[in-house]
Amino acid sequence: MPATPVYSKAGAQTGTVDLPDALFAAPVNTAVLHQAVVAQLAARRQGTHDTKTRGEVRGGGKKPYRQKGTGRARQGTPTAPHYRGGGVVFGPHPRSYEQRLPKRMKRLALRGALTAKLGDGAVRVVEDLAMDAIRTRELVGYLGNLKATGKVLVVEAAKDERLELSARNLPGVTVIRADSLNVVDVLDADVLLITQPSIALMSEVYA
Repeated sequence: MPATPVYSKAGAQTGTVDLPDALFAAPVNTAVLHQAVVAQLAARRQGTHDTKTRGEVRGGGKKPYRQKGTGRARQGTPTAPHYRGGGVVFGPHPRSYEQRLPKRMKRLALRGALTAKLGDGAVRVVEDLAMDAIRTRELVGYLGNLKATGKVLVVEAAKDERLELSARNLPGVTVIRADSLNVVDVLDADVLLITQPSIALMSEVYA
């Protein structure tokens, strides 16, 4: 069972904590990770793009010019794709980009992502990040004490409105619930800052 130091908000090490093997010592399957990331990013696409075919654009109904005698190629309608303002050939239409993945595959990908982050030294466990008031500057001080720089994903056990509002104006900081983790956010973070109570909840939900 891997162990990692536990820090206070002041940045001082207060002890160690054992991390569950199921989440932080799992096999890292890069193919499954890739498929999970592609599926999650594809699900974010709205798929509302649309183009008009030659039957949908305005106009048509009359030949541009007579069939014979002009020396030019025959044309049937000004809505043809090769005319300006004509229809679009093979253009995009509304569709769903959703890719359904088995639940076990999603869990395997998330466990692999957490294990990879631990192996990279990107996982930090903090006792708690409770805020007495909504103060962004105070949260920045905590992150500085914990040497959490770059893109920081803060994992909290329960909804903490003060913490979430304090982090809202920090472009590199994202606060997420421990039972709502996803592969893209975990892999995208430079530092995974986990509050100590979140470890038990993560183990209960994902292990």
